[in-house]
Amino acid sequence: MARAEGLVARLEALLPEPPRAPQWDGAIAYRWRSRNGRGWVQPVAHPHRIRLADLCGIDDQKKTIERNTRQFVEGQPANNVLLTGARGTGKSSLVKAVLNKFAPRGLRLIEIDKQHLADLPDIVDLVYDRPERFILFCDDLSFSAEEPGYQSLKAILDGSIASSSENLLVYATSNRRHLMPEYMAENERTRHMGDEVHPDEAVEEKVSLSERFGVWLSFHPFDQDEYLAVVEHWVAALSGLPEDRPALHRAALNWALGRGSRSGRVAWQFARDWAGRHRAAAAKRR
Repeated sequence: MARAEGLVARLEALLPEPPRAPQWDGAIAYRWRSRNGRGWVQPVAHPHRIRLADLCGIDDQKKTIERNTRQFVEGQPANNVLLTGARGTGKSSLVKAVLNKFAPRGLRLIEIDKQHLADLPDIVDLVYDRPERFILFCDDLSFSAEEPGYQSLKAILDGSIASSSENLLVYATSNRRHLMPEYMAENERTRHMGDEVHPDEAVEEKVSLSERFGVWLSFHPFDQDEYLAVVEHWVAALSGLPEDRPALHRAALNWALGRGSRSGRVAWQFARDWAGRHRAAAAKRR
């Protein structure tokens, strides 16, 4: 019996512990961490502070996600949100901005990496009885059907025998509309029966995941005027607009040409470079 009890004790040390109860006070954002089969919620000491007013060129997307989040915070029905499209156009920043706006009203955010999506049921159990409202945030989401997190996410969104928590929504960003790679061979297997089109099962499977998000927000590359408007916003915020606006525009366009992209991210990076150089020059003159 003594040997058996010793063996059980050693086996218990190897088993994953249940998720530890997090400290919910004093933070508005958290990260889900997992190590050796043990997961926990880690508070983010210094979350990214960005305002909705700082995001230019995406007014329609802002209105939609703000309305959906307000409904959620007020305890009204609301939808999971999928933000897809061009890189650097403000998808992740938009999620952070709505968190900062509604955090005083009880909104919280838990960021989870793709490789930990299999832990989603544990997260749902952790927050189920909490008074706060939680956004489960998955950034740059895309995967193959064979990955375990794929099925876990489908079940949480809609389809598990367990009811989803009323105080939790999933907000995900991706460069892919259907979150998964699409291949020409799959479209070639589409069947045509008279006037009817029957997509291949692989295509149906890929569409089924994105369809579980009730709100789709699409983001497109900025045109030149939109890009320059974002540049002016950030330059004004960081160092003040110069009198020679044409020179600013030429420098911003050359910067975008070198990066091969016109986006909010590129505009922000240019503004930081511009402000840094001009502040340094002004300091030397003093």
